[in-house]
Amino acid sequence: MTVTVDLDHRPPLTFYLSVGLVAGSIIALQIGIMRVFSVGSWAHFGSLVVSLAMFGFGLTSAVMCVGKGWFERHWVGAVKGALLAFGPLMVVCNLAAQQVPFNAIFLVSDPMQKWRLFANFVLYFLPFLAGALYLGVVFLKAQKSFNRVYFADLVGSGLCGLSVLLAMYYFRPDDLIMAPLLLWLAGGILWFVALGDRRGILAIVVVAILSAAVHYTAPGVLGIPKLAVSDYKGVSYARKFPDNQRTYERASPFGYLEIYSSSYLHFAPGQSDNAAFNLPTMPKNAYLGLYIDSEGPSGIIKDLPANETAYFKYLSMYYPYILKQNPDTFVVQFGGGISTAVALKAGSAHVTVAEGNPAILTAFREDKGLRDFTGDILNNPKVSVIDYDGRLYVAHTKNRYDVIDLSLADSAGLSSPGGFSIVEKYSYTREAMESYMRALKPGGILSVTLWNKEEPPKSVLKLYATMAQAAQIVDYLDKDSNGIANKFYVASSYLSTATVLYKRGGFTPEEIAKLNAHTKAMSFDAIYYPGIKVDTADLKQILQDYHDQFFFEGAPADPTAPSEEKEPNDKPPPGMTTTGADAKVEAKDEAAPQEGPRVPATVLGRLAWHYLINGGWNKVADEYVFDTRVLTNHQPYFAAYIKVKDLLNFTDRLELVQDEWGYLLLWATLGIAAIFAFTLVLFPLIFGWRTIFSRYPGKFGTMIYFLCLGLGYIIVEVGMISHFILALSNATVSASVLITGMLVFSGIGSFFSERFLDRARSVMPRIFLAIFAILAFYAFTIDYALDWIGTLPYALRIVLCLLLILPPAFLMGFPMPTAMTTLGRLGKDHMFLWAWGINGCFSVIGAALVPIVATSFGLPAVVLVGAFAYLVALPAFFSVLMPLKPQAVGVGRPAAA
Repeated sequence: MTVTVDLDHRPPLTFYLSVGLVAGSIIALQIGIMRVFSVGSWAHFGSLVVSLAMFGFGLTSAVMCVGKGWFERHWVGAVKGALLAFGPLMVVCNLAAQQVPFNAIFLVSDPMQKWRLFANFVLYFLPFLAGALYLGVVFLKAQKSFNRVYFADLVGSGLCGLSVLLAMYYFRPDDLIMAPLLLWLAGGILWFVALGDRRGILAIVVVAILSAAVHYTAPGVLGIPKLAVSDYKGVSYARKFPDNQRTYERASPFGYLEIYSSSYLHFAPGQSDNAAFNLPTMPKNAYLGLYIDSEGPSGIIKDLPANETAYFKYLSMYYPYILKQNPDTFVVQFGGGISTAVALKAGSAHVTVAEGNPAILTAFREDKGLRDFTGDILNNPKVSVIDYDGRLYVAHTKNRYDVIDLSLADSAGLSSPGGFSIVEKYSYTREAMESYMRALKPGGILSVTLWNKEEPPKSVLKLYATMAQAAQIVDYLDKDSNGIANKFYVASSYLSTATVLYKRGGFTPEEIAKLNAHTKAMSFDAIYYPGIKVDTADLKQILQDYHDQFFFEGAPADPTAPSEEKEPNDKPPPGMTTTGADAKVEAKDEAAPQEGPRVPATVLGRLAWHYLINGGWNKVADEYVFDTRVLTNHQPYFAAYIKVKDLLNFTDRLELVQDEWGYLLLWATLGIAAIFAFTLVLFPLIFGWRTIFSRYPGKFGTMIYFLCLGLGYIIVEVGMISHFILALSNATVSASVLITGMLVFSGIGSFFSERFLDRARSVMPRIFLAIFAILAFYAFTIDYALDWIGTLPYALRIVLCLLLILPPAFLMGFPMPTAMTTLGRLGKDHMFLWAWGINGCFSVIGAALVPIVATSFGLPAVVLVGAFAYLVALPAFFSVLMPLKPQAVGVGRPAAA
């Protein structure tokens, strides 16, 4: 077939539309794979697999650079083959990957898991390789008009990414692969229309139909799952209960929401064991399990009758209602509604409850079965609902409350082994705590309950440090010179929950006695109260024991083992009398909680509060085996507990830190990405140093330039996603909106950049400086704008977030197409392909680098790294502008390259 389309000068509109749709299908495939991993295993591993699979662009670049002549001669067939393979590979590879599920929990103990992880990389690599080959050949044939082609690529990718967000309302996660498949089909048809290839149109339609048929029919015929859910995801347990029944299901960008009922569901967060002994009857079938992306359960408690409400007193979140009668209560996050139910049954005069996930509010408001089960809790006349994040509401409202409750909000997965370890928890940051404390009435109580399932303790120590520092800041701003010693009360249940109470104005001795009596009655551990006595002599040994548990060469001490010596509070058998020291113990104030066995984690909690109140905590934290830094809006992570200096020390004892493998895999991904990137980048250079690149000056500078662009763009993009969660409250929506905005506005910038090609030497330095200035400004100020935006209606939030990203994204659209078009017009064809590969490879490195920089140095540092990458690219740009060296003749080389 003879092709008459001139892609460099007058390509038809269908050509640009094809580029946009196929590029968009690649973005849609990335989002779809991450959604599949979110539901089936953990989102973190989805991003890891996609990152490495994106090396398809680097491999394509390397091969095309070395074999440029062949691709120029056979470009029509190469594009056709890539297009016809892309769709089927999406479906077949995704189905195949579901049959080799990877579980990081067994990464060390089961060697097969390494091969399964490798198999996932290979399977998802193949469709990206086909998509990259299509784009690579198109860029090669249209390099002199790269600005316009790149415009189509970016804008199409951005808009298609947004379309996937909408597709999440229609397709369940196991069928979401159909979204990129449909985009690919549309882009493929338009390509063959542009070339006038009717047989190609028929072929791609037939291939698409067969691909869709395989996706929908093969699982049933072969008895294989379309989406394999890990046995270690919460919903897998619910599905195995003999009497389980899914009572609600809904897919949306805000998560795949499922609700299950079963007589085996007993979700009593932090409930005292004494409830079973003291209550005449325990409520039967009292809970439903709420699962979002298979994670959970978050408990949904039924509307208990009056004769069963005593049950609530045995929950750890009941603490503030011991002191507050008929309070005006604010619940920071509705979740499954337990905190709201406790507040109502404890006699709250009014309850204001916030929930940032629209899918949860829709379920509780519209589903009849759920409304009947909960007593239509959200429509209770005593309840007011805020439909955005509670931390944003209290930061801007003038209302004040007697009780503010933050109980187990978004925290069920904090100690989930192998989970998505790098996830933002803005509700628990120091800034959030300050807002809660300021929103209290005089004498009001803030109650924060967190899962305390880690041994050694990690997240609770971060919470303690965060709340203590927030209280100190509030005292300083309020000019309260009384200190924070009398403002906290802390109780915990070993390997269950920890509850921290903060009272504005401080607890009175009578209130402390009431709380101590309740703690004793519940058999909880008193961790801190004003006047508690703490023996600091234990600190050194506890810190050493925890250190030896991980680093001791030989048989390490087990700090969790009970002490062999007799505990001072052990009571004698019935009928025995006590004398001496034991008699003094019985004479202690009965209001004080009885101290149980000296569990190191409990003692460490008491020591932590002693040093947080009296000073010296920083030294203790430095000596502790794990990182317990304060959570802030810049570092909002209950994660990355392993200190960077100890990373290498853990490499031969990974079985001891299974819950940190998500974080450790980030470092492994970064290392693998760096090795692959430099290998693929240097491959064409090594094979073509004396032939292909002999006439190309400025090779090193060009490499630095495109390296910086690849790093800078992806670092800003991924880093801003974490910032935008402040306003949009959901990682999926934040990612889709941010990616859409970045790509579309950068695409428009790419289109406009063509006007300045002839003046690039003078214009581009200004562009780079402007990008650096805007990003540096955003790094430390954008959070203030996003906090305000987060209080607005959701659609308006999205619009304003897009407007925020417009200035830097528009300017960031200039550097890549300007340089690529310049290389094409200078005749540097091989370097054109090489540069595209460098950009793609280092984009993968940048994506892996972002969470490491964020957890180590904070989110502003992420954006600053991106800003400096563009600043470094400024002088390197002039290497791109260097013309070809004249070809030497008569020195043993041909006259033409």
